[in-house]
Amino acid sequence: MALATPLRHLIAAQPAAPEPTGAPASLTFPLHHHGRLRSRFAASPSAGATRATRVVATAAAGRPTVLVTEKLGAAGLELLRSFANVDCAYELTAEELRAKVSLVDALVVRSATRVSREVFEAARGRLRVVGRAGVGIDNVDLQAATEAGCLVVNAPTANTVAAAEHAVALLAAMARNVSQADASLKAGKWQRSKYVGVSLVGKTLAVMGFGKVGSEVARRAKGLGMDVIAHDPYAPVDRARAISVDLVSFDEAISTADFISLHMPLTPSTTKLFDDETFAKMTKGVRIINVARGGVVDEEALLRALDNGTVAQAALDVFFEEPPPKDSKLVHHENVTVTPHLGASTTEAQEGVAIEIAEAVIGALKGELAATAVNAPMVLAEVLSELSPYIVLAEKLGRLAAQLVAGGSGIKGVKVVYSSARDPDDLDTRILRAMITKGIVEPISSAFVNIVNADYVAKQRGLRIIEERILLDGSPEVPINSIQVQLANVESKFAGALSDEGDIRVEGKVKDGMPHLTLVGPFSVDVSLEGNLMLCRQVDQPGIIGKVGSILGKMNLNVNFMSVRRIAPGKQAIMAIGIDEEPDKEALKLIGETPSVQEFVFLKL
Repeated sequence: MALATPLRHLIAAQPAAPEPTGAPASLTFPLHHHGRLRSRFAASPSAGATRATRVVATAAAGRPTVLVTEKLGAAGLELLRSFANVDCAYELTAEELRAKVSLVDALVVRSATRVSREVFEAARGRLRVVGRAGVGIDNVDLQAATEAGCLVVNAPTANTVAAAEHAVALLAAMARNVSQADASLKAGKWQRSKYVGVSLVGKTLAVMGFGKVGSEVARRAKGLGMDVIAHDPYAPVDRARAISVDLVSFDEAISTADFISLHMPLTPSTTKLFDDETFAKMTKGVRIINVARGGVVDEEALLRALDNGTVAQAALDVFFEEPPPKDSKLVHHENVTVTPHLGASTTEAQEGVAIEIAEAVIGALKGELAATAVNAPMVLAEVLSELSPYIVLAEKLGRLAAQLVAGGSGIKGVKVVYSSARDPDDLDTRILRAMITKGIVEPISSAFVNIVNADYVAKQRGLRIIEERILLDGSPEVPINSIQVQLANVESKFAGALSDEGDIRVEGKVKDGMPHLTLVGPFSVDVSLEGNLMLCRQVDQPGIIGKVGSILGKMNLNVNFMSVRRIAPGKQAIMAIGIDEEPDKEALKLIGETPSVQEFVFLKL
């Protein structure tokens, strides 16, 4: 299957390199400041376990296969079928899913399908992307996906308005007892006095979670004349201020609100966050709406709060267990309005989600990094576009440096130095770090590395990475002037690659959109990083270039470039030769026997 260039190697599956002797690998870095020099230091490494060889099976016809396990809008299915073979298999058991997943490249689910660690293990390395048609991803084991190098994407925008509208619908229906009055009237009763409601105007609504849905709910509540406050530790203050919403502490929000609308994800820190202790801090008679995740509410605690009057009413679209038990006291409580997880259930939202997730899955299968990726760095499309040639350079420098390490000399520490006129806060190097890790690890191990699992693989293999940034004077229009990779405390199979400090050192730049090698050890070079590369260290004297070139010509090896740089006339020099084919042992032997050639090394790029 053709992959998108030049970013196909960011996430696209590919076979791992064979396992030679070798090195471990990486990381996590807090920012450290040194005046104009800013560094990031790796967390202490942990012992790594060798990963099993990644098995990658691709569709024989060149089209990937996508398994859809829950109903998806027709427009999304049509889009998927234009690119891939699509297998729609609904209501699979866990065992059936594990049996099928090793035969597909992508899996599309909604909220009912659990994509567990066992599913990723059953995929045996083939599964490259899981698409969650919706926002929440608590039914997908993200850690297992990351370890497997599988990208997880969701569809967070298409159902935003639908979910917000449903929250407001429940808010109004609860305040005016719409569902209870409806059931009463259909039962033949006329109970106007029983179902007197409360007004929304002038009441305080606390929006708990000020993301896409939460902010849309706040916007609509303002239109209803409500005073809106919000709690979200990650929300930018200016976004809240733009719609006249005050961000407050958790305790202030729950203790001052008349209505509380929940819009937070289900995480270990939010599971059963609304428990007896939390309800006890609320204003007596508060009303609660939940269209987020059922697990954020302790349902037994909510039932007690309803019974003792702390919570006057609740409107619930989501539950800890879905569907809830038929005899659920909470569902049947007189002061609770319920709907069966209808937040995203509008015709427009369903089609929008289907298209959004189909586009994300197709992009991932092409090797593009989706903006909705949830287990990979969130990188804007314009940043990806700007950094694309540096991404290629970073991987090639890592690959080159790893091949210069002598066998048995394990790589333990890597230093990456970025030189740039751009302020460090405006330069996102996460992708570059991942690609350097990929370049270093893959040639010397069985690990498969992509942007999804680079940090995990590196950490597991015990590699310590330090990132350092040198701020240059000049225009910040060009994002990066150069990238330098240093490998410390290793033996080199090519002594010319050792710096004065004794580490292997290679540096590169992007010239005319192409990656170039510009430094090997102490030697300046100018080499396009394409194909294969031979480095020769020699005494600087006439005739050496001709002799080496003649040997390659006689062996029918095509030279696509040659560059020679020296320290000083008559001293040492480095000759870099680009070769289309790999030289055989006889050619290498003849080059090694050439007078004045002190050492040489052949490198695959």
